[in-house]
Amino acid sequence: MIKQPNSRGCFLCGLQNPIGLKLAFYEDQDNRCIVHFTPHEHLQGYPGVLHGGIICALLDETIGRTLVHDDLWAMTAELNVRFIKPVPLDQPLTVIGELVRLQSRLVRGRGELRLADDSVAATAEAKYILLPADKTAQFRDELGFWQVVPDAQEPVP
Repeated sequence: MIKQPNSRGCFLCGLQNPIGLKLAFYEDQDNRCIVHFTPHEHLQGYPGVLHGGIICALLDETIGRTLVHDDLWAMTAELNVRFIKPVPLDQPLTVIGELVRLQSRLVRGRGELRLADDSVAATAEAKYILLPADKTAQFRDELGFWQVVPDAQEPVP
């Protein structure tokens, strides 16, 4: 698997975000995006259960990152999540995103959140709008950092 870049401030991948998840995203040989994550109590909704908003964020980011392979940047236009079963805390999760269709500026993708026993706890379908080149350049400049950091997580410059 190929590791994808991290940023400094993103809630999900930002390495310097003090309240962020600091996740490492990877792409597999099928250009799917995959992230492994173990949620803890500070992300709970009901006791012992991961908050639904965090589930949505995980699915949205993982599906959207299927575009990183082609250096395409997009913003979410629509995200439809189906919650199948509660997601327990303190157990490893796997989130998988895949590109379904790329047409003009509209991107369609889907994803799923799997529990430690490999059962599916949530699925999502999403639509994204590709950003124009000038907006992509602006965001890239404003990020100031969009780099692959080794798994040992060396200090971010």
